[in-house]
Amino acid sequence: MNHFVWNADPILLSFGPLQVHWYGLLFAAAILSGLEFMKWVYRLENKDESTIEPLFLYAVVGIVIGARLGHVLFYDPDYYLAHPMKIFAVWEGGLASHGGGLGVLIALYYGCKKYKTDFLWLIDRLVIPTALFGFFVRMGNFINSEIIGKPSDLPWAVVFSRVDMIPRHPVQLYEAFSYLFIFFVLTLIYKGNYKKLQKGFLFGLFLVLVFSARFLIEFVKVRQADYSLGIDLTTGQLLSIPFLIVGIGLMAWSYKKSQKV
Repeated sequence: MNHFVWNADPILLSFGPLQVHWYGLLFAAAILSGLEFMKWVYRLENKDESTIEPLFLYAVVGIVIGARLGHVLFYDPDYYLAHPMKIFAVWEGGLASHGGGLGVLIALYYGCKKYKTDFLWLIDRLVIPTALFGFFVRMGNFINSEIIGKPSDLPWAVVFSRVDMIPRHPVQLYEAFSYLFIFFVLTLIYKGNYKKLQKGFLFGLFLVLVFSARFLIEFVKVRQADYSLGIDLTTGQLLSIPFLIVGIGLMAWSYKKSQKV
């Protein structure tokens, strides 16, 4: 069987020593699309738009720092201890969604206190473009031929020739389109029900959908951690379980509140 061979150059453009990477371009597109989405939310709900950009900056900084430190600490600590300057090379890839989730929550907690914004109200809405952010990032991973899947004979398996000549599950695309689907689901639910949704519901649903997808896709993904856990579950699966529990808890709490109302 002939499989699709992928050999894209991670560098989009070069101007002497200056290089523009596809990953960086997609990362920027993710940030800009998220900002525009939140502006639409604020206009729809007649909120003060003056706090959007500073709070969004908190979110971006939290995601980037959290996701990068999550990758460094959870997946490849030995490499980064040996090459500490590589920690800052975000454009080369290597962001952990679990770390990004924690980072953005911490950053926005302080941002909401500073700008007197309801934390849960904001998170319920920000998780929607966050799913879109995940789509862009995983497409960047696909272009970079990183975070690869296990060998496969399926018709849609991809040969990442920059890695080897073995057909593999295109797990980056599995995740990317899962997140894109989640973005549309959350957008539809929000648009039709934003006036009556209880706080925490969309946030909880986001956590359940995203980390359920992540947990399942990990079964066909090459282990990212540079160490062995000694169990069948991967690092990504173990890190997904607390987020799933929190998501289910938030949805249950939100449902109870709606019943009282």
